Amino acid sequence: MSAHSALLRRARLVHFASGDCDFSTTPMTPAQLQTELLAQLAEPFTGEALFDSLTDAVCFLKNQRCEYVVVNRTLVERCGLRAKPELIGKRADEVIPPPLGESYFAQDEAVLKRGEPILNQLELHSYPTGGRGWCLTNKFPLRARDGRVVGLYGISKDIQAPNERGADYAKVAEAVRQIQKHYDQPLRVKELAQKAGLSAYQFEQRIRRIFQLTAGQLIQKTRMEAAVQRLRETEDSIAAVALDCGYSDQSAFTRQFRQATGVSPSEYRKAFRK
Repeated sequence: MSAHSALLRRARLVHFASGDCDFSTTPMTPAQLQTELLAQLAEPFTGEALFDSLTDAVCFLKNQRCEYVVVNRTLVERCGLRAKPELIGKRADEVIPPPLGESYFAQDEAVLKRGEPILNQLELHSYPTGGRGWCLTNKFPLRARDGRVVGLYGISKDIQAPNERGADYAKVAEAVRQIQKHYDQPLRVKELAQKAGLSAYQFEQRIRRIFQLTAGQLIQKTRMEAAVQRLRETEDSIAAVALDCGYSDQSAFTRQFRQATGVSPSEYRKAFRK
């Protein structure tokens, strides 16, 4: 069956009349199938009950004012709140202390303004409860029938610790140690793959299975973790931290740090210095 034929699958339409069901078959596209189902629901489908089952991810829908409209329980808990109504109707900068709350709000505004998604962005999240962890964030614009952006929805999924006893990890262990010990030096995926005895493609696939990250993201995460520790625990200059974490260009370091944490290195140090 061709892809076109698969999309134009034949769907059963059920008509209820006088308590009897009249079955007929009519070609329907995926969009028509969705419309048919969603039009029968008693209330708009938001996926909230499903999102509530995810303990390793925060999920949300926001309106065009960047206010939370739908949230899952994990987000409520990580914000240090007890119930969803405490979060609904508020913006990120109203529930998350500065400077992080303002940066998340600015990120939301950018999605609404540009109408472009944020895809698999590696981020270090810090919550009002004091928790901190790495995640992959995806945000998408919500559009009205006329194409206007009227909101956004997103998910930030925790990155779990790898299983270092697995067979996949054993194959790339030496390359991973190279990243962990020499993150201050230039690291090339092709050379790391050769160290593991794999092609670049095979190496990427194994790293994704083990870490839920690309090889490039794993290198970035390792460098950012080192930078965060230095900023929190030392008086070293930003330029010195950048150089020691593998960035010869301080502006490139600042750009990647801001993308990962939502703030500049100096702002992070001021907010989280021990």
